[in-house]
Amino acid sequence: MNKVSKLAENIIGSEIIKLAADVNEKIKQGEKIYNLTIGDFDSNEFPIPDELKNEIIKAYQNHFTNYPAADGMLELRKAVSILLKERGNLMYNENEILIAGGARPVIYSIFRTLVDAGDKVLFAVPSWNNNHYTYLNNAVPVIINASPEQNFMPSAKDIEPHIKELSLIALCSPQNPTGTVFTKKGLEEICDLIIAENKRRGESQKPVYLMYDQIYWALTLDGVDHYNPVSLRPELKNYTVFVDGISKSLAATGVRVGWSMGPKFIIDKMKAVLTHVGAWAPKPEQLAAANFLSNLPAYDNFLTTQKNKIDARLKALYKGFNAIKQKGYKVDVIHPQAAIYLTVKFDLQGLTTTDGVVLNATSDITSYLLNEAKVAIVPFYAFGTDKNSSWYRLSVGTCKINDINTIISNIENALSKLK
Repeated sequence: MNKVSKLAENIIGSEIIKLAADVNEKIKQGEKIYNLTIGDFDSNEFPIPDELKNEIIKAYQNHFTNYPAADGMLELRKAVSILLKERGNLMYNENEILIAGGARPVIYSIFRTLVDAGDKVLFAVPSWNNNHYTYLNNAVPVIINASPEQNFMPSAKDIEPHIKELSLIALCSPQNPTGTVFTKKGLEEICDLIIAENKRRGESQKPVYLMYDQIYWALTLDGVDHYNPVSLRPELKNYTVFVDGISKSLAATGVRVGWSMGPKFIIDKMKAVLTHVGAWAPKPEQLAAANFLSNLPAYDNFLTTQKNKIDARLKALYKGFNAIKQKGYKVDVIHPQAAIYLTVKFDLQGLTTTDGVVLNATSDITSYLLNEAKVAIVPFYAFGTDKNSSWYRLSVGTCKINDINTIISNIENALSKLK
């Protein structure tokens, strides 16, 4: 008689968390595991800015511990507005910005505000959690299988056959899990497709909206530009809702300060949704973030250091995997562009271990690399792709720079044992 709702009965838990449980059990048993699974930061390797930490402490000392404003503290919304204008080429006033407890409640409220049960939501795979948010909203997923030839970013050509039936298009750049970005031309073509479709629908039909997740936009690598749809096509401002925050740029995943910006009538409805969820960012953290983000030189200095540390790790791993590839092993790697992720392929299906075990499935490969190389990575099927995909996400947020040579050596040694 242990009955629950149909939604709860059929919900799928995070594949990454399941894998993390296996990793943590091995660590408990005393094994040395190089854990590259979690899209988070080791706060010893990547601490938040000292100025932000001090501002948080000061806010608690000053007893700012009651409820924040429902749409976020005005001080923070003003600071975000200036940040977006000065560093993001986006013009949003404080009434077009909603603060929440990280990116997740922002995404949840976007779905609840724009998508009815039975509506169609388009997203590419691999991508983070779009499948779960679509399910939670009783919507219908329209899934594009993005290709490595396109750096796993969807194109207008992919979207065009479905555009007339869509209510929401969910895009992310820089992309989690791939660490790749939209080209200017590629994003412009998608923007033009949405604009044309909304002109066709006219005022009598619900438009197709665009959710644009740019939580990693500040973490582009040297020579890589971040583009957003509203700067490229101002006409899209009435149809675009952004996902943003400090979680990744400031290594502040646990500080829980995110925001959305979009048309005021949408932001107001999202605010109403979140008042019933209570997913506010804590008031002390909001006031601290407001003070820190108002100091753009400090923000810039921190980002320079942050990006250099991320860049060093991604480049070292990329170089290492390329060296393994050049030796003839069945691996491939995509040049990193942004975020904290590297995309790597292990094309090992059908190979046999020294114990005579055949690696038939992606899960077999994942387990082999964990047990033999002591390296934990996330298969792309955790991000919605086919279970047989050979591609993986590696996260450098918890990676020590001095461990990279050992990681590469361990992987090469494990591959050398396969026949």
